Amino acid sequence: MSERDSEPAPRPEPAPRPEPAADAAANAAADDARPFADTLVIGGGPGGLAVAAALTRLGIATTVLERDDAVGSSWRRHYERLHLHTPRRLSQLPGYRMPSSYGRWVSRAHVVEYLEDYAAHHRLDVRTGVKVLQVERNDGPRAYGKGALPWLVRTADGSRRARTVVVATGHNHTPYLPDWPGREAYTGELLHASDYREPGPFAGRDVLVVGVGNTGAEIAVDLVEGGARRVRIAVRTPPHIVRRSVGGVSAQATGILMRHVPTAVVDRLSRINARLTVPDLSAYGLPRPVDGLYTRIKRDDAIPLQDVGFIDAVVAGTVEVVAAPTGFSGGDVRLCDGTSIDPEVVIVAAGYRRGLDDLVGDLGVLSADGRPLVHGPHCAAGAPGLYFTGYTNPISGMFRELAIDARRIARAVGRTS
Repeated sequence: MSERDSEPAPRPEPAPRPEPAADAAANAAADDARPFADTLVIGGGPGGLAVAAALTRLGIATTVLERDDAVGSSWRRHYERLHLHTPRRLSQLPGYRMPSSYGRWVSRAHVVEYLEDYAAHHRLDVRTGVKVLQVERNDGPRAYGKGALPWLVRTADGSRRARTVVVATGHNHTPYLPDWPGREAYTGELLHASDYREPGPFAGRDVLVVGVGNTGAEIAVDLVEGGARRVRIAVRTPPHIVRRSVGGVSAQATGILMRHVPTAVVDRLSRINARLTVPDLSAYGLPRPVDGLYTRIKRDDAIPLQDVGFIDAVVAGTVEVVAAPTGFSGGDVRLCDGTSIDPEVVIVAAGYRRGLDDLVGDLGVLSADGRPLVHGPHCAAGAPGLYFTGYTNPISGMFRELAIDARRIARAVGRTS
């Protein structure tokens, strides 16, 4: 950690207020008139801000384009209960510490505050209200030669040329709602977890949560504590469950140590750890997974469920485990074990999609499942100067890896400047 990274973090003076979306057309025209644009970063979340800060510290002119009206927009929309599952000290972005007053497990609201302060501290050039539609190769002015601007970034209000583009729109970009048969005619209330904020509206109601990842499990516990009459959680594949901290050592710290250990070894050690720290929940509908923990992360991008009250709720019977849905019939939800239930509300925590196909799908930089072929300091063949960050789901913690990627991307861009 550098000396600057270890400086205390007083709340900085607010950065100049970005231009409102109504002025975006004028901004776009002005940008087109500029003779040179070093780097455009698409996305004003933690990944985009970290890259912009690292580039700025190297003296590389960088502009962040954010579609919403403030940085950290995804974090602003998350449910109130959410806290980082990684300790504060291992979740800081380059060049600016999280205040110790945030505590060990940082709340959603404090993450938002930190991102605001981070952008102000580094005096980042963040343009809000700018929706990027597509990244293209620039075949027009200054596409080649000295000082070339090989990339054309098309927005809803115009186009901007750049030498380097960093795509950081986020791992959780587009909510995914399965197209179950009968879904459109369902007579109950159906919503995605991205629309859930707090349990008040569901007090006294029968709620089914679909998906037993970290989001689904936390929402289920939140509903119980918020007074829902009945809470069930639908599970297709039993998750690996880990304690957030054991003996003062966080799950993230263990993940960092295990990151480069052979998969089979991590799988074996995680099974031993689970038997020592997590009760057998088979009687409650959650048998221990057959596949190894690290095998599932690498194959399915499925990180373990960190327990923040879910185990106790399942054992107490306040969260009931049921089979996965297969469709709807009127007000009923059909399950894959042949049974049906009739909850008043269904909250779908089935994850997100990256939403990159429209943005860069024509550039040959995505895999068949829509993920970038490369990330961090690497560029795909035929796309020099196009970088991606935040599209992996690492066992060692998302914020930590975003910070590492930011420094690596900045060094890679610096070498070509």
